[in-house]
Amino acid sequence: MQANQPAIRELGRADYEPVFAAMRAFTDARTPDTPDELWIVEHPPVFTLGLGADRGHLLSVGAHEVPVVQTDRGGEVTYHGPGQVVIYLLMDLRRNKPGGKLYARQFVHKIEQAVIDVLAAYNLAGERVEGAPGIYIADGPRKGAKIAALGLKVRGNGCTYHGVSLNVAMDLSPFTWINPCGYSGLATVDMKTMGVDVPLADVQQALATALIDHLSTAPSSTAAVAQAATN
Repeated sequence: MQANQPAIRELGRADYEPVFAAMRAFTDARTPDTPDELWIVEHPPVFTLGLGADRGHLLSVGAHEVPVVQTDRGGEVTYHGPGQVVIYLLMDLRRNKPGGKLYARQFVHKIEQAVIDVLAAYNLAGERVEGAPGIYIADGPRKGAKIAALGLKVRGNGCTYHGVSLNVAMDLSPFTWINPCGYSGLATVDMKTMGVDVPLADVQQALATALIDHLSTAPSSTAAVAQAATN
């Protein structure tokens, strides 16, 4: 690991609420010298609500035995489940830009670019949509479908938690039980539906590599992203 790169912690499959509590505890306890970390996890089915989420976007959740958890991240309601890469970014933004603080908007842009790079490594085109954080399919019959979601908490001291999720090979039906990210009728998709059948662990490592590449003050080779996608 190069200097200033986040450490990677692999949590395997873990329930959402204990991981949420652990993120807050880590952030509460960290000091200016605490190394940044990326936590890679796969969650059992769970719906999570952002701070300003409208519960009216929970359409038919009550008919299914999936927990709903209130969080302190930004954004609306989303779904996490098996077959989805989730990476939580426990970062101190003050140390992640040479010469000064990395601002929240820049941070979001770098995370989104990491997802776009990973999708490109698997020959999928992803794009941003103005005013709607996350990554969407850029072309073809599924253009506009959401494939990755983003929700963050940035404390006043510049420390962050929560993170990004990328749909790899999921049961997508729970997304129809909500208005994903608060958008009625928003289509969601995963990599498998787009014709990319790849082990979850491969995409976990590829996305972690891409995030480190974009977020480290000592940049690694962008070729590592494509290499991680093919290993």
